[in-house]
Amino acid sequence: MSIREEIERWEEEWLSPHAVRSRESRGRMREEKPDSLRTCFMRDRDRIIHSKSFRRLKHKTQVFLAPEGDHYRTRLTHTLEVSQISRTIARALRLNEDLTEAIALGHDLGHTPFGHMGEEAFRDLTPTPFRHNEQSLRVVDRLEYNGKGLNLTWEVRDGILNHSGQSPLPATLEGRVVRIADRIAYVNHDIDDALRAGILNEEELPEGPIRVLGRRHNQRIDTLVRDMVEASRDKGDILLSDEVASALDELRDFLFQRVYIGSVAKQEEDKAIMVLRHLFHFYLEHPEEMPPEFREGEEDLRVRVCDYVAGMTDRYAMRKYQEHFLPRVWVGEL
Repeated sequence: MSIREEIERWEEEWLSPHAVRSRESRGRMREEKPDSLRTCFMRDRDRIIHSKSFRRLKHKTQVFLAPEGDHYRTRLTHTLEVSQISRTIARALRLNEDLTEAIALGHDLGHTPFGHMGEEAFRDLTPTPFRHNEQSLRVVDRLEYNGKGLNLTWEVRDGILNHSGQSPLPATLEGRVVRIADRIAYVNHDIDDALRAGILNEEELPEGPIRVLGRRHNQRIDTLVRDMVEASRDKGDILLSDEVASALDELRDFLFQRVYIGSVAKQEEDKAIMVLRHLFHFYLEHPEEMPPEFREGEEDLRVRVCDYVAGMTDRYAMRKYQEHFLPRVWVGEL
């Protein structure tokens, strides 16, 4: 018996009846020989971690555009926080932790430079509206590994596609854990970053949800995770209690009012949108300036240009904008 088979036997004995067992996976778009050490979901996790799009997350905005401070979240640190929260919940509920982790690590691979404002920049430029969850699936299906994609399992792909609040619920409980953990992570770390930036102070946080969830960052995370475990235990679904869910929603609404819209942190967003739209139109007119893998293909050129620009990091997009639209500074001897 291989190590993988031993792990699969352990899953049969230990995991909840509601969990997805690795040997029950619906499989991959292209069939592959099973690995002797790792289950299919462990392989998916490893493929995501070693992908180029995962590495680029470290230089993509979470909320604050191109932050100078070392302690502000980026899209990568957000992803790691979602993964940690998701794994804690999955283990407590005896769900498949490897599946949960793979979904969490891959859920934001399709995010644009400059956070959600980048997503807004592309919304009317492509044949269909740009959505980061759909782009994340496109990254793992089509763009990674020199156009071959990562060939992930159906369950991981479903969780990535449906992690957003605007999409249908994921088919697996593991995917539903990530969907709620994503919100738990960003609501709390965005408060933390806004406090650090001086955009908010402790006294401004709404008292109702703070009283329910806790005043400190770690208290709120702990309250939400414990509540989610207790509310979901043996239910066949992933839930928060009504009181805690309401408190989380109220905090999220507060952030939209005070941080996500109209704060000093967002004053540069029009410029960020301009940078991406200018880059899009430049490459649409000059596709020869894109890397070879984006120049030709059966798909609409607008889709290929979007793939290229959306995959950029914040600093690479600004460098390309400077290269294409700003005059070069020549330095010579006087």
